[in-house]
Amino acid sequence: MSDGISKALTSKAHDLGGGFRVRRVLPQVAQRMVGPFIFFDHFGPATYAPGDGFDVLPHPHIGIATVTYLFDGAIRHRDSLGTDIVIRPGAVNWMTAGRGIVHSERTPDAERRTGQKMHGLQTWVALPMPHEEAAPRFEHHPAETLPAFEHKGANMTVIAGKAFGRSSPVSFPWPILYVAIDAPDGASLILPAHLAEERAVYLVAGAAAIEGNQFGEGSMMILERGADVPLRLEPGATGIICGGTAMDGPRRIEWNFVSSDPERIEAAKRDWATAAGTGGSERFPNVPGDADERIPLP
Repeated sequence: MSDGISKALTSKAHDLGGGFRVRRVLPQVAQRMVGPFIFFDHFGPATYAPGDGFDVLPHPHIGIATVTYLFDGAIRHRDSLGTDIVIRPGAVNWMTAGRGIVHSERTPDAERRTGQKMHGLQTWVALPMPHEEAAPRFEHHPAETLPAFEHKGANMTVIAGKAFGRSSPVSFPWPILYVAIDAPDGASLILPAHLAEERAVYLVAGAAAIEGNQFGEGSMMILERGADVPLRLEPGATGIICGGTAMDGPRRIEWNFVSSDPERIEAAKRDWATAAGTGGSERFPNVPGDADERIPLP
């Protein structure tokens, strides 16, 4: 392609069970990563009636940080570090798996009673090689702690990294770009080359155009490197600008495990399989208060 776009990606729908559907745009054969982003899921909008909810049972991760960002709804996050927190729209849950962590995501009790609308993103960012075996940790950043501002008619929030003169409080050991953007009345702006070496625009809702190339909900445009790219958001459009510096080598991804070393993934698979029914393991401890169920190794 041309005119500021190097590739156009279309998301693929997946049913995770219980009517919970997601659109997955990364990874694809055509594009494995954008900066450190190795996995990009857009879930919802979905409506849960009173008494209904979703339950993602305890499961493990290595080698990444998982990032949850909501537009609607609430999710209760619990993990093997003892974290127990409800995330709501505009906040960020940033869970660094490192050498190994286990977590669950469920509808909070209050929202299960009343029902709720769910809409959000879950992305995974690969850890640089020196940090793949780092100690696991969890950060929650309330919405009011993230830089939010208006730029050229668009409302922007810097989720991670630096953009348009603002910096997120999220700490990550690699140059990263992650910005939420919406334009109730439409907006026209330039995405400068210096934002990041690798950049992409994902449309959560509505329509947009780059140099006359129209795209809509569920599409991701990979931008040309080194080019200042004009972006036109139609009224009501919501999107994400993401990317960062090209990663320090390829990553293998299998189930919930990501690593530059294939044997490390095999070891994680063995560890999760043998941890079942044993009260957890050193790398994959049980989730306090949520240890009775788990997702088995596929």
